[in-house]
Amino acid sequence: MRVLLYEWCCSGGLAGGDASIAREGRMMLEALAADAAKVSWLDVSVLVDSAMTLMLPDSAHAIAVKPGEEIEQLLVAARDADWTLIVAPESEGILLDRVRRVRAASGRVLAVHDEAIATASDKQATIEALAARGVPVPAGRPLAADEPIPAGFHLPAVRKGRTGCGCEELSLVTSRTIAPAPMRTRLEAFVAGIPVGVSVLCGPRAAVPLPAMQQRFSSGATPRYLGSDLLTDRELTARATTLALAAAKAIGAEAGWLGIDVILGTRADGRDDRVLEINPRLTTSIVGLAPLFASSLVAAMIESAVGGTPVLEQAAGISHHAACFSLPIDV
Repeated sequence: MRVLLYEWCCSGGLAGGDASIAREGRMMLEALAADAAKVSWLDVSVLVDSAMTLMLPDSAHAIAVKPGEEIEQLLVAARDADWTLIVAPESEGILLDRVRRVRAASGRVLAVHDEAIATASDKQATIEALAARGVPVPAGRPLAADEPIPAGFHLPAVRKGRTGCGCEELSLVTSRTIAPAPMRTRLEAFVAGIPVGVSVLCGPRAAVPLPAMQQRFSSGATPRYLGSDLLTDRELTARATTLALAAAKAIGAEAGWLGIDVILGTRADGRDDRVLEINPRLTTSIVGLAPLFASSLVAAMIESAVGGTPVLEQAAGISHHAACFSLPIDV
């Protein structure tokens, strides 16, 4: 089976832009290629910016992407593949645009449907969709560009860009004197607790949760994501997984990978737990998750997408520390 791997930063989309973003993209793409190489029946091709050199397994075929031809080469390669896996930021509609283009060219994409991508790409729309289906979320409201913090909103609070990925435009608001943001944002109640990410493999028959990862962030008024560690507490894992599966169901995902960020509150009964946002794509968690399994997560995504229920085989002799990773980016 022919599988095409595309990661926007390394497959020609970034084209010499932010180096720290490119390093994170490289981590994901190299981890994906190594994961897919675990099974012999996957014939893997990888789109690679012609100016970059990646560490790819010998079995993977690198397709050099010429400057200015990223989308054209993506569509050509996707037509020849049985499945295309697209990793791209939600910012400026980049992810949705690439997915739609490949689908319009009759390519099959390992991704949730377009409507789910559009909803999850807007943090305010995500919260509204989840709340409408009874999934617990932080209280909050949208802010227009250049709108100040409302006088009656309880502080501390969190302000985040409505679109974008990672911690773009994320700020801890402790004073109403904070300068208004020049773009549309969401303002929400600060929820104390443990930040956790749960990745879910979605399919028409079942959603398969992967091991929960406790997230690490820098301190200060503008936190940045630093990496994750495997969450080993069983009760906390169960709470995070239950919440993530409820969010996946609410968003209506029937194929692809979702990265769901939750906060586990201080109450042991989970009544303070909240879903913060949904990433409608594969995330950096693949770097920590892939080493945990002898089986391929890419293969499991395909099995889920065609209506199967994948059984993931744990890697022998792998400690929990193998899932821990840090991002090589400036914070």
